[in-house]
Amino acid sequence: MKTQGLVPLASVADVERSIAFYQHLGFEVGNTFASERETKPSWAWLQSGEARLMLAAANEPLAGKHTVLFYVYTEDVMAARASLIEAGLNPGTITRPFYAPRGEFKLIDPDGYVVMVTHT
Repeated sequence: MKTQGLVPLASVADVERSIAFYQHLGFEVGNTFASERETKPSWAWLQSGEARLMLAAANEPLAGKHTVLFYVYTEDVMAARASLIEAGLNPGTITRPFYAPRGEFKLIDPDGYVVMVTHT
């Protein structure tokens, strides 16, 4: 077997709210699905360049800490953090661990998923 790609699917409380959040990270909606008689989508496919993410409405309440981190890569970490602050989000401070000498910061999405923004 040779894997050709990997796309995480995150369970979320509100697909539309999560779409709005991830649009601040440059993602665009590729597709959505809403069941018959539903006005809100229960699933979405998001894409930004080669990055892809699926969102699905959770069947149960989301509880506890998520153990998956999403790493988002950008060319300018400082500019990305500034744009997220301007959008009213609350990104963490920039740190420079050995594997990210140009910096990275943490951002928490509306459902508690940790999004790490780092340099390409």
